[in-house]
Amino acid sequence: MKILENVNLDALGSSLSVVRGDKRMVGRVESYSCKLAGTDKKQYKQNFTAEYTEPEHILAFSPPQSMSVSPLSQFNELCYESCNRKTLFYLIAVLNSAFPDYDFSTLKSHNFSKERFDMVSNYINSTLSTELQDEWVAIAAKFWSSIDADVALRDCAIYSYVPETDADNPFAEDGNLWSMNYFFYNHKLKRIVFFSCRCLSVTAPCPEDEMASWGEEDEFMEHYEADDEPSSGYYGSNNTGYPVY
Repeated sequence: MKILENVNLDALGSSLSVVRGDKRMVGRVESYSCKLAGTDKKQYKQNFTAEYTEPEHILAFSPPQSMSVSPLSQFNELCYESCNRKTLFYLIAVLNSAFPDYDFSTLKSHNFSKERFDMVSNYINSTLSTELQDEWVAIAAKFWSSIDADVALRDCAIYSYVPETDADNPFAEDGNLWSMNYFFYNHKLKRIVFFSCRCLSVTAPCPEDEMASWGEEDEFMEHYEADDEPSSGYYGSNNTGYPVY
């Protein structure tokens, strides 16, 4: 998958890579093109056409992570959210590109969920405001407007990845406290914005590429002042800068 240059998204990722007390956060916000070429195209034909005989073979997702306790009928309805094999390939390819030291090629559709934007945005806002407090309030509007500008949230399908705790992936390593991984996929634009954020114990091992991104939040805040106006798009905002509906 080809990562697309976007300085606004890069700055957001840097602003979410911070140390706070006994916790360390690692964030990334990246835009990927879904136009298959070269190695990606070859891998898709080799790995996916052999397993699924129909181009639009339907694959069942797991229930949404954001789903609260629901009646059985609603649970069953949510379980039938599905996608075709090419969408699944895109999600896996983004993970492999974002974390090249790991191999996500064996993941299946049940490792992902399809989500609702309102529930995802509420979860992200709630979690990050708890961890970062006023720092998140200051950048929340820019976070959502930057993603909206890149992939047009109104036209996006949103997927989440639930890491397997016993697998070889960056979210199952010692010291991981929590993680969130969301894919904002615009089929028409053939583009995905991938948002990943992990919270680790400050004593957990730290790769050099993650360490390099720390300490840049001051530069970010100089670029995005708290009174910046969010761009018009999918959502409005209240005085906190959070999306409202």
